[in-house]
Amino acid sequence: MSITKHNWTKEEIIAIYNKPLMDLLYEAATIHRQHHDPNVVQVSTLLSIKTGGCPEDCGYCPQAARYHTDIEGNDLMSVQQVKAQALRAKSSGSSRVCMGAAWRNVKDGEEFDQVLEMVRTINKLDMEVCCTLGMLTENQAQRLAEAGLYAYNHNLDTSEDYYKEVISTRAFDDRLQTIENVRKTNVTVCSGGIIGMGESIEDRAGMLVALATLNPQPESVPINALVAVEGTPMENEKPVEIWEMIRMVATTRIVMPETQVRLSAGRTEMSREGQAMCFFAGANSIFAGDKLLTTPNPDVNEDMKMFELLGLIPQKPFIKVMQPKTVEAEDSQFQSLGEKPKWTRPEHKIERNLEASNKGK
Repeated sequence: MSITKHNWTKEEIIAIYNKPLMDLLYEAATIHRQHHDPNVVQVSTLLSIKTGGCPEDCGYCPQAARYHTDIEGNDLMSVQQVKAQALRAKSSGSSRVCMGAAWRNVKDGEEFDQVLEMVRTINKLDMEVCCTLGMLTENQAQRLAEAGLYAYNHNLDTSEDYYKEVISTRAFDDRLQTIENVRKTNVTVCSGGIIGMGESIEDRAGMLVALATLNPQPESVPINALVAVEGTPMENEKPVEIWEMIRMVATTRIVMPETQVRLSAGRTEMSREGQAMCFFAGANSIFAGDKLLTTPNPDVNEDMKMFELLGLIPQKPFIKVMQPKTVEAEDSQFQSLGEKPKWTRPEHKIERNLEASNKGK
């Protein structure tokens, strides 16, 4: 039985990333088969329950209020709207619904109470529920756990060094603190990042060091290729080549053998052959549906055709971790504390972010 390594160094990960491709693929595929069924892929549906108007300045994100994009914002969806979308996702083969809200951090109050009810509703449909709502406190994490949350997504985005070239409104340590708060519950952790933002291979390795040295390692790691959206600071970044994506997936699989590696944003630019190589390299999760929050994604029917061609089977829910119990609001041991945590605002200057926010003024 293999023991997961938690003391990876950046140099070790760079050496893996730069291996001859055939050697890298063979090693990653071998490790993948030791820990996972290579023909089973977990399918998630990402649902934007509150779109646009985010106060953050993430350079990749069209939902930031300060940038001039064509994103159509919407207020928080109703529980019934979310339930209808979840049932649609389930009928299409998804085992998990991930709900995203364009918030900086969770705030106690009516909207968070409504999200908790969404979690309860989806868990009762026998689907895994994931949320990505920004930073959250330990008590808020406990309330989500009681409602039946299966996973919490909080991406590191990139390495700690390159992070300050992407975001100035929150700190890297706040990301780690939120993950630590989630770890104090029975909720699993989903955390990954984006490649193609102008970062170096060293930065990609640095992000994987930050994730792989967590103990335990995240149960799910999304690897996103930047979707350059007009109006954002990164609108002119060149598309990520498929070989970069394959190498990133394979390296992630080697350093985090038991994790589910999710092939996330950017799949619309990948051929079926390219995606097949990513699955061979160790990716065993995707987002399905025509949209990832606000960016395009392959049609679910196209994905199912690809699965059929490759002999892939959608993973059933609660295979890795048993289904959490739902505690009704009136029986909850954790109540709203009306917390107002002081999350960091570094507010250093990122020139391209400032230029993008000043356009159109």
